Amino acid sequence: MDAAKKLAVIGCGTMGKAIVGGLLRAGTFGPDHIVATTRRTGEAHNLQDDFGISATTDNLAACRAADVVVLTLKPQRLTKIVSDPQIASACAGKLVVSVAAGVSIPQLATYLPKADLIRAMPNTPCLIRAGMTVLARGEGVADTQVELAEAIFRAVGDVLELEEKHMDAVTGLNGSGPAFVYVVVEALADGGVMMGLPRDVALRLAARVCEGAARMVLDTGFHPAALKDQVTTPAGCTIAGLLTMEDGRIRSVLARTIQEATRVAGGLGDEPGKS
Repeated sequence: MDAAKKLAVIGCGTMGKAIVGGLLRAGTFGPDHIVATTRRTGEAHNLQDDFGISATTDNLAACRAADVVVLTLKPQRLTKIVSDPQIASACAGKLVVSVAAGVSIPQLATYLPKADLIRAMPNTPCLIRAGMTVLARGEGVADTQVELAEAIFRAVGDVLELEEKHMDAVTGLNGSGPAFVYVVVEALADGGVMMGLPRDVALRLAARVCEGAARMVLDTGFHPAALKDQVTTPAGCTIAGLLTMEDGRIRSVLARTIQEATRVAGGLGDEPGKS
């Protein structure tokens, strides 16, 4: 990576801070090569103090000074900022990565027609560098630009690239998914408490069970059904519990959860009054 490249993180809130912190720890960008923007001067000062980077409330100046622009903004806020023709001019010929859920590359291109566009969907575990980010490139984006975007998000977790047609489903599963897993962890812990475990113990066990099971899927490459069968013995407690889950239609409920989240994600980028 060109060490001289400068990065602008526009709208540096929770996700923006996670990205900045990850990049600094990884050495992907140095503090002298990152500028972040916020809506308030006090927040900009906090960013400067916390990370040693440049921070400002001037989005236009940040875009002009950068070679790569990452838009860590909610959809409505993003539309308001990129609709400024001066922002479009400042981003022309530059790589622009947007994490705004539901805002498609064609929508972005109407505001930033001369920028090289990548859409990204990270998730909140990026805050502890255990995140997952999916990228979709716009027309004409070079492999080297995708590699740069991958390097940015690899500083906070795993990364893969898909076609943009999958991004609403990615938002429903990857973006919203942690919240659904938290419900599972909470429910498992509640079951442990019901059977006499102290709350803190039950919660720790439930969280570690989910963490370890997920790691088994990733590290072994085995299908979850095969791993499930390794735990299940004839007439044992595991099969009894699994049948109880099936009685509650757990598979259908979780699958429909992703379906509904995907449906809503597809409308997040709509302008008010058009959805």
